[in-house]
Amino acid sequence: MAKASDIKNGNILRFNGELLQVEEFLHRTPGNLRAFYQARMRNVKTGKLVEYRFRTDEEVTIARVETSDYQYLYEDGEFLVVMDNTSYEQFNIPKALFGPAVRFLKEGVNVIVAFESDEPIMAQLPSSAELEITYTEPAVKGDTSTNALKSATVETGAEIRVPLFINIGDKVKVDTATGAYVERVKS
Repeated sequence: MAKASDIKNGNILRFNGELLQVEEFLHRTPGNLRAFYQARMRNVKTGKLVEYRFRTDEEVTIARVETSDYQYLYEDGEFLVVMDNTSYEQFNIPKALFGPAVRFLKEGVNVIVAFESDEPIMAQLPSSAELEITYTEPAVKGDTSTNALKSATVETGAEIRVPLFINIGDKVKVDTATGAYVERVKS
């Protein structure tokens, strides 16, 4: 057990039976009242935001979380199978932990997974992915206006919006958080 004064931004707490990540942690001393800590925390599983006031001497449980790089191997139903790059041990990670960015994940890519006592609690893809365009309509000459976009399908099956000059077979960089086209990758 740790005291509330030991909490830092980014810590993961086991609080009321839930795992919460501390986003903001401030020390407050209002006038002639007792000092307290104001915490804004996000539920790791649901993503809901929680605010709570801790007394300075209140005991809290800081979860021991291990984060490491893993290589994505293949999809298995509602799980993604990843392999530890050092021990070659394989783990099943729920697809939901990756969020909507999972549609840009291709085999062989390194991902970051956080475990709390053998249970995966968080997963993160790289901030961008280089993917090949498998289908898009051809651009018509003279059919351009400023920043005109068209639909394109990438090798993972996800659909994105790309500029008119992108053709089938081109490699593009995609922002995995937003699904937005970033740039064409030079071969």
